[in-house]
Amino acid sequence: MDSFLTFINQFGLDFKEGRTLLTVSGGIDSVVLANLFHKMGFKAGIAHCNFGLRGEESDEDERFVRALAAHYGFDFYVKNFDVKGFVKDHAMSTQMAARELRYKWFEEIRERHHYRWIATAHHANDSFETVLLNLARGTGLAGLHGISGINGMLVRPLLYATRSDIEAYAEKYDMKWREDRSNDSDDYKRNLLRHHAMPVFKRLNPSLEQTFKKTSEKLKSADNLLNEFLAGWAANVIEFDRKQVKIKIDQIKSASEPEYRLWHIVQKYGFQYGQIAQILQLIGAVSGSIFMSATHRLLVDRQHLIIKEKKNGIAEESYTVTEIQDQILTGGVMLTFTKMDGSALKNLSTDHNTLLVEERMLIFPLTIRSWQQGDKFQPFGMQGKQKKISDLLIDRKLSLFEKEEVQVLINGNDDIIWVIGYQSDERYRVGKNPLTVLQIKAMPGPEDKLF
Repeated sequence: MDSFLTFINQFGLDFKEGRTLLTVSGGIDSVVLANLFHKMGFKAGIAHCNFGLRGEESDEDERFVRALAAHYGFDFYVKNFDVKGFVKDHAMSTQMAARELRYKWFEEIRERHHYRWIATAHHANDSFETVLLNLARGTGLAGLHGISGINGMLVRPLLYATRSDIEAYAEKYDMKWREDRSNDSDDYKRNLLRHHAMPVFKRLNPSLEQTFKKTSEKLKSADNLLNEFLAGWAANVIEFDRKQVKIKIDQIKSASEPEYRLWHIVQKYGFQYGQIAQILQLIGAVSGSIFMSATHRLLVDRQHLIIKEKKNGIAEESYTVTEIQDQILTGGVMLTFTKMDGSALKNLSTDHNTLLVEERMLIFPLTIRSWQQGDKFQPFGMQGKQKKISDLLIDRKLSLFEKEEVQVLINGNDDIIWVIGYQSDERYRVGKNPLTVLQIKAMPGPEDKLF
């Protein structure tokens, strides 16, 4: 089949170099794919999923594919899935459940048995149907490309073949395959398109698949160029700050097409396009509003939109220090402890991430925990006046997300010695001629990575 060879050459694939795992249902498309690999002498194995949704017919499909693999001398893998149970547990459609289960299993086989590729039998008509389905439910440029030829380790060698090409090939070589009666039903959206919309498109353009292939390539190029432009623009708009991403509000507001630009940035964190207009409406009007995706939170702050990964509730971090240690990791902050002679202070520089305290002032055990409403201390330089930590954080203009990360170091007598990384307590100022001083430095912990 010429389209099969065209695909291989265009993507520079060498199926003779490694083994390919063929996903074979028993239908005409996957049977033709298996035949082509056998005829070309490519090394392959066959994987078949038995979802048990059609009773005895599903078992007959399995027996057919098993015999096909034996006939071609391909290794055979089969697995029975409880799709109905998976649907019930995960609240998704049968089709989505079957897709998730099979691709996860295919990847497990690929890794365990050292296959180079996983090959499916999707073809040009499947790709066009996918675009129509995407248009029906709403999509961006990426949804207009159709099915990609290569996606990671997944390849689709029949993507340039039409359904007619595949049927003609199977008829030419008198091939046998299994028919899935569910393909005759209009209960599935794809079947509805296939039976009723596709014939109309074919009447309008008999060369529909070839025209679509060219259009798809143009759209993909346009999408790539747009993403390249937006990536360059976003590099000056995004700041990565420890565990969060900060987006400059003024850069969003002053740009043309702000909705699409913001969407380009936040979609990778699971936010939906429908949320973008709401976010933009609140910029400059309501600070402190939070939007949620399945995995992240987005905070509308004064000058930034701040994105942070979700936690299962905001855990109150607490750690007890019974004695001086080299280092402690708590709440994503690494604290290092260094004991030194008081005379060394003359040549020592400090910053807000460093606390100097006389060892004699410490009462063990010390406690490190998240700050709490009502916490008070006597800020360094305020001559004994008390201040609420909540007021300190407001003065520092910390966002809600940043406030969640703040921790305090507490002495054994319940005094707050240090709002870690922000300000120490006046009562623990190092006096004249100290004997022994403890230097405590705060820095991001090893798990405190950027997105």
